[in-house]
Amino acid sequence: MSADGRPTGTFLERLEKGPVLCDGGFVFALEKRGYVEAGPWTPEAVVEHPEAVKQLHREFIRAGSDVCQAFTFYASEDKLNNRGHGAGKHGVYGINKAACEIVKEVTYPAGGLVAGGLSQTPTYLTTLDKQVVKDEVKKQLQVFKEQNVDLMICEYYEHVEEAEWHVEAIKEFMPGTPVCASLAINEESDVHGVPTGECGVRLVKAGADVVGVNCHFDPFRCIAAVKKMVDAVKEAGLNAHYMVQPLGYWTPDAGVQGFIDLPEFPFALEARIMTRFDMARYAREAWDAGIRFIGGCCGYEPYHIRAVSEELSAERGGYLPANCSKWGACLAKHTKPWVRNRSNREYWENLNPSTGRPFSASLSKPSQWGITAGDDLLKQHTEETTEAELEAGTKFLIAKHKGRGCVC
Repeated sequence: MSADGRPTGTFLERLEKGPVLCDGGFVFALEKRGYVEAGPWTPEAVVEHPEAVKQLHREFIRAGSDVCQAFTFYASEDKLNNRGHGAGKHGVYGINKAACEIVKEVTYPAGGLVAGGLSQTPTYLTTLDKQVVKDEVKKQLQVFKEQNVDLMICEYYEHVEEAEWHVEAIKEFMPGTPVCASLAINEESDVHGVPTGECGVRLVKAGADVVGVNCHFDPFRCIAAVKKMVDAVKEAGLNAHYMVQPLGYWTPDAGVQGFIDLPEFPFALEARIMTRFDMARYAREAWDAGIRFIGGCCGYEPYHIRAVSEELSAERGGYLPANCSKWGACLAKHTKPWVRNRSNREYWENLNPSTGRPFSASLSKPSQWGITAGDDLLKQHTEETTEAELEAGTKFLIAKHKGRGCVC
């Protein structure tokens, strides 16, 4: 145990002992704070606003995160330069190096571990060429190898094929480094139709130590997807640990493309945000499902991770992060008696929150474009998006929804 009671050891040692908590989704959290541009969702803030990134790391560590991930989401060179985006001026090496230095400064003094991170690339969507994709991600891996990160997380892949290639690249370039691989897919399949269970098996065979699901769907749909992987990996006679890093939003109505297919994405998702008590339930169900690496993605704030940490305190040797609500026990100090009467688990566990929006819909109608890697509309380039491309997308939608009374 560390000085504050936090579990210690290497990443894989900690997984053997009990739950290991990761952090939340930095691009959404920092976009809301004004440090990330929506659309590209790239992490140049590590160079342009390092203190903002550092502060968010501090908050997640304080909330109970054991592993903090370098803010390198979408930090491949092709993504930094995609569609006229200017983040590439900082260089793939500069951004990834700055991200690692920031997270190490905050995480190591608190007894945490540092993860490097890869994610899907425009190169895959455009070329479907294995060697070209591997060459692209190795530009990032050079930094992570030099920085000697404790583990690697491959996250946010809609196609298991690309995730396999990234895992293989890490095993080749950074042998001995634990590798986690998670897909942004639902309970059924990736967007190419590969069954979710089979995806898990393929990732383990590629060399991943930990496999699972992240982003695109709410915690309970993600847990259901990881369960498919658990069953398939066991049936295949393989061994692995499992991870889950879901959205902080409810998505029962999301299709195969997840929350990016919802009309509220990305600027009107707040009505779907999950409470800290939803997170307590998520933590318990994830643990009971055999998932040991537990965290969050887009929509997660530090208080969500604090709720996960509080719920799994006993499994973490009694460790509690700072300022836990303890199911509202602190409300016993409130001046109003009706608020004091909410200072118990039963009240919050049974609450059905209201949105406060008269006549608001409980579910949305997903866009369901139904296109994936290989389609011309998904091919990427360094030039800005043209009016012709936008018009082509509009024509596609009109044709797809013809006679259905809705273009959305």
